[in-house]
Amino acid sequence: MGLAFPAIPQELLADTKVSATLAAETLTRLAKFAKSFAPCFTRSEQGTHCRTYLEGLMSDLHRKSIEPIATAHCDPRRPLQRFVGAGKWDDTDPRDKLLRRVASEIGDPQGVLVLDSSGFTKKGKHSVGVARQWNGRLGKIDNCQVGVFISYCGRGSATLVDADLYLPHEWTRSRARLDHVHVPRDIGFRSKIEIAKQRLEILSPALPHAWVTGDDEFGRPAHFRRWLRRRKETYLLDVPSNTVIRDLEAPPPRPLPGRRGPHSKAPFQSVEAWTKSLPPRSWTRVLVHDGEKGPIEVEAASCRVRTKHQGRLGPREVLLVTRTLEKVPDVRYSLTNAPATTPREVLTRVAGARHHIEESFEVAKGDLGMHHYEVRSWVGWHHHMTMLLLAQWFLTLEHRRLGEKISGADRPDDRAASEEAVA
Repeated sequence: MGLAFPAIPQELLADTKVSATLAAETLTRLAKFAKSFAPCFTRSEQGTHCRTYLEGLMSDLHRKSIEPIATAHCDPRRPLQRFVGAGKWDDTDPRDKLLRRVASEIGDPQGVLVLDSSGFTKKGKHSVGVARQWNGRLGKIDNCQVGVFISYCGRGSATLVDADLYLPHEWTRSRARLDHVHVPRDIGFRSKIEIAKQRLEILSPALPHAWVTGDDEFGRPAHFRRWLRRRKETYLLDVPSNTVIRDLEAPPPRPLPGRRGPHSKAPFQSVEAWTKSLPPRSWTRVLVHDGEKGPIEVEAASCRVRTKHQGRLGPREVLLVTRTLEKVPDVRYSLTNAPATTPREVLTRVAGARHHIEESFEVAKGDLGMHHYEVRSWVGWHHHMTMLLLAQWFLTLEHRRLGEKISGADRPDDRAASEEAVA
């Protein structure tokens, strides 16, 4: 039994009114969407549970965990609980199909893969991966689980496309503890960087893109940037303010009188110190994107640099610094291996793509119950996140469909592509 009138998240309803008919039409499209993923499951009832769970995530339930979803559908709790928490179906199949749909609908040769981690506060200590660790959402050490996520941005849309759970060291010291929550035998300790590498090896060939970007958690390790270069990936990754660089475009200091030998080079300094030394003419104002309250602009500066870490010189890269226009600006520092001729405006807009994954998290946690799960096992966490990825992709399709309708655009080719993606 389906939900009678599932609520459409507020993100979908901006500048429009929702009738019962529109809600019913959305539910029909969601049922068709869920049915298209039914072949990914080993048993027919699993396809039914997939639809039930997706409807629950898309509904207006106050808490979108298994019991409220089952109750709203007048279904028994245990079958849905087994489907999410211990279902013997492989997350790989629906995720692979999702990637094909995303590539078909919003695939873009200039697309951007965005890396980020996110924490989920948990009170107990028995759920897989729960430990006292950094929770970026709260900005502090917290008792939580942490996942590594990847978002894809292309053709004016963005959606989460991947999720994997990080296991702290204390969890991987005990095989018995891992077995208790059904962590696969081939999974041991993996840093967040190692998880990102593993997931990019899968996603990179599947999704057309020109860029990989992320915050300083991923930009700080020089070995990760080196790994991306070896894979011929173009990255633009944030780095901490104390990252040491040499400005390759700065005029060399004047030699001391009577000194012979090679010409002196510009000294190494932190990116923060370099930024503070810039004259006003070094900054360019760039439109990043149109926000809800108007255009979002920043000022940007850049130069060719070499980094230095633990006495070792890095390759030639481009440093991009962006700052907001407030009286006390938010300053971000990024390194990229893009050609030095890449326009500053292009680099700034690529850096701005990071806001898409932040928006995706806001929608996933605010509208789709991303953090409402009550499962303890490795399988349960990944099953829930797979359903979450599907729900957000459906939401993205609805955004695109309603966006065309609101704007009055009549583009049969795009509409057909959307129908094919749902079919």
